[in-house]
Parts: sequence; C-alpha cells; structure tokens
Amino acid sequence: MKRRLLGRIVYAILGASLGVWTSAAPVGPQIQASQAWIRWLPADLPSGGYVTLRNLRNEPHTLTSASSPDFGAVSLHQTRNVHGVSQMSPVDSIVIAAHGTLQFAPGGYHMMLMQPTHALHPGDHVPIILGFADGTSLQVSFEVRAADAAP
Repeated sequence: MKRRLLGRIVYAILGASLGVWTSAAPVGPQIQASQAWIRWLPADLPSGGYVTLRNLRNEPHTLTSASSPDFGAVSLHQTRNVHGVSQMSPVDSIVIAAHGTLQFAPGGYHMMLMQPTHALHPGDHVPIILGFADGTSLQVSFEVRAADAAP
C-alpha cells in the first residue's frame, strides 16, 4: 500500500515536471476568440468590449464572467430593443451553443469595462479573462480602438 502511494507521488512529481498532467479536470474551455476589441472613450467613461467566440465542443458552453487587471469592474451586458427603445441590462451568463458562434457587437451582447486602473490609448492591448461555468477560463487580448474606428 505504501509502495503504491509512493509510486503515485513520484509519478505525479515527474509528470508535473515534464508537463504531463493526468487530471480529469477540464483542460480548457475549447473556445476560440477572434476580433477582440475595446471602444476607447476618454476619461473614466465606461468602455465597451467586443469579441467573437466560437464553441468547438459537442455541448453548449456557458460564459459566466469577465475580468481584467486593467479595469476595476467588467460585466456582461446585452442591449435589447424594447418597444422601440434601446435598453442595456446586465446578464449573469450567456450560453454558446455546441459548435456555435457568439458575437459580442455594438447593439447586442457586450462587456462593460468600468473603472480603468490606468490611462489607455488606441493601439493598446488589454487582457480580459473570460470565465466559464465549468471552471475553465480563457485570456484574450483586446485591442483598444478609437471611438470612431470601424468595428
């Protein structure tokens, strides 16, 4: 029994040192991110974050959070047209269908980026960490673009 336990410990140490991992935990979100950008606004005005996410899995994947070291608060939002009036509201999660694509775009889903921790300028890149319901995360680099730049 002790020999088996010792063998598992040695295997785990060697596996970790060689970059081999045999955990049953999720390895990654299996999400591809593209066209990630932030609309830059002056001063401390909230900025919008946009990205296209593609789910490579055979089952739906649920986005539950976003965070960034460059902003004090990041939240998921959706803009909807209700009786001819555009309304923006926070959402707790967004399901990405199996093999589906979710586009964050002006007038739809987006990230609200508030309380910048330092001055940002067009051309900068900001890391945003996307969190998923299964505990995985994905760090994506978002390009800061001028407010009048085309998406």
